[in-house]
This record gives sequence, C-alpha cells and structure tokens, in this order.
Amino acid sequence: MTEQTNEQDMSPSTAAETKPDTPKPAAVKDPMVTASRAIRHQGTEYSRKLAAAAAQVALDNKGEDVMVLDICGQTAEFDLFVLATGSSRRQLHAISEQIDDVLEKEMGDRRMGIEGYQESRWIVLDYGSVVVHLFDEDTREYYDLETLWADGKRIPLDELGVKGVEG
Repeated sequence: MTEQTNEQDMSPSTAAETKPDTPKPAAVKDPMVTASRAIRHQGTEYSRKLAAAAAQVALDNKGEDVMVLDICGQTAEFDLFVLATGSSRRQLHAISEQIDDVLEKEMGDRRMGIEGYQESRWIVLDYGSVVVHLFDEDTREYYDLETLWADGKRIPLDELGVKGVEG
C-alpha cells in the first residue's frame, strides 16, 4: 500500500516533483553497512581477510610495527585489531585513505566510523569486526594497546598472507 499525497498542501511544483512511491532517504538502509554487520556474525575468517588487507596496506605505505591482535574472546563487539605506527600526519592519512579504498573496492566492505583523522595522532577506523588503529609513535607508546589487550593473541602477519614481512 502506498502513501497518498495531499496535493492541496503542496505548491504546484512540489506536487509534480514528489512521487508517493519514492522512499525517503532516511528510510533507505545502506546495504554495505548492513552486509558488514551481518558478516560479523559469520565467523572470523572474513575478519581475518579484512585485517590482512589493512595490514598489507599499512606495510605497503611504510607503516611500522604493524600487528594484528585477535581479541575475539574478550569482547563481543569486534574480532581483531590492526595496529600500525606512522611517522607523519601525511603518512597516517595516506594509510587511512588507502585502507578505506582497498577494503571498499576489493573486499566490498565500507567503514562504519572514523575518529581522530583531523588530529592525526591516533586514527581509528571501524569496520565492524575489525578496528584499525593508526598511531604516531608517541601516542602508540602512551596508550600501549598491545599491553592493554595483552590477553589477545598476536597473529603473525605471514600467517594471514601479508607479504613483505621481515623476520
């Protein structure tokens, strides 16, 4: 059943332009975000692929101390953290933007949220099951997420298929 438009309440141009069957933008759900949240509950294999892609981008852009932490059993909100350190604001922005591009274009996943981009000391990218933390050196040392989430298992990057990993 479609909603009827009362044309007496509208100006002639508005009445002609409004289509009763057209959903309002707020009523339309973003299929990419909905799909990402649904995938979150299908297990961690997809999460591992997202984390591997993000880690690869960080390494390809000269990010340092790149690591993936499995925190599946510690929180119901997400499965994995990807952590990386950048040496400048420009580098952190480049890593952040390329992670967005790769995860959206190659994996069909869209970021749900971002924090800290303007300040560029700690940029947080939320992909639902995977959260990417990009730090400058001082901020990473100060917050020390590796110790804060010490019960998480560090996943070797080569185990995820990330290329260019030293040692």
